[in-house]
Amino acid sequence: MTAATGTAVDVPSGRPAEVPTPAPGDPRLARLSLNQATVKRWSVGEAVDGCLRAGIPAIGLWREPVAEAGTAAAARRVRASGLRVSSYCRGGFLTGPDRAAAIDDNLRALDEAAEVGAACLVMVVGGLPPGDRDLAGARARVADAIAELAPEAGRRGVRLALEPLHPLFCADRAVLSTLDQALGIAERFPVDQVGVVVDAYHVWWDPRVHEQIARAGARIASFQACDWVLPLPADALLGRGMVGDGHADVRGLRRAVDAAGYTGDIEVEIFNGDVWAADHHAVVATVARRHVQYVV
Repeated sequence: MTAATGTAVDVPSGRPAEVPTPAPGDPRLARLSLNQATVKRWSVGEAVDGCLRAGIPAIGLWREPVAEAGTAAAARRVRASGLRVSSYCRGGFLTGPDRAAAIDDNLRALDEAAEVGAACLVMVVGGLPPGDRDLAGARARVADAIAELAPEAGRRGVRLALEPLHPLFCADRAVLSTLDQALGIAERFPVDQVGVVVDAYHVWWDPRVHEQIARAGARIASFQACDWVLPLPADALLGRGMVGDGHADVRGLRRAVDAAGYTGDIEVEIFNGDVWAADHHAVVATVARRHVQYVV
């Protein structure tokens, strides 16, 4: 993808040619989910319509566009569409000084996730507060907060999904950087209350990732597919690319989560300025093609 063209169909040099766009009903799309972040400019209704047109059977919702639509209205729209809600983004940010406010916000997020029918609430646990260098203390605060939230998640039928983020984001977004660290907390709680996210962008580099995926087993609450592309932009958060454009072995990770027993949705979540600027119908078509070509 390039900013110059603003399209979602460019093929990087040396990559195989694009496969044809799969038609709605293609069985290879059966587990594909479109995370709303990938089509940032679309409302909940537009994202639902985009999934239906492309034959994508699931969607990952975000709190902000759901709030804009109204939680009840968004829930009705998704239920009427027949789409599965693979995840709800996001909860977390548990490491700051105001623990009570963080717990209250996450309880609201759990209520919203239950109302829209989400399988899990993705937890980006938070980084280090300004001036704080106590990484072990921050991780302990995460564990304490999850202990408070886990039974509440169980009562609502929504699983907390701890997402380890690439170490690049340890200071500002997530003091959990590996699946090993995320599982070290998740395994303290019932499997139906706390699981983990396997996000290709964040874990592809880990030399123990396949070992940890096997360990996770039934704890895997979500599998997210995108690619690590170079050069990284100034804001590394926007460095995610379409599967097939970068260095992550996404198909290998998909095979590993499948071997661990995961049968859930494969959610495409991309933060990328070029993707967001492109025609979102073309973006969705590219998501479907790349899923067939590089993931299943």
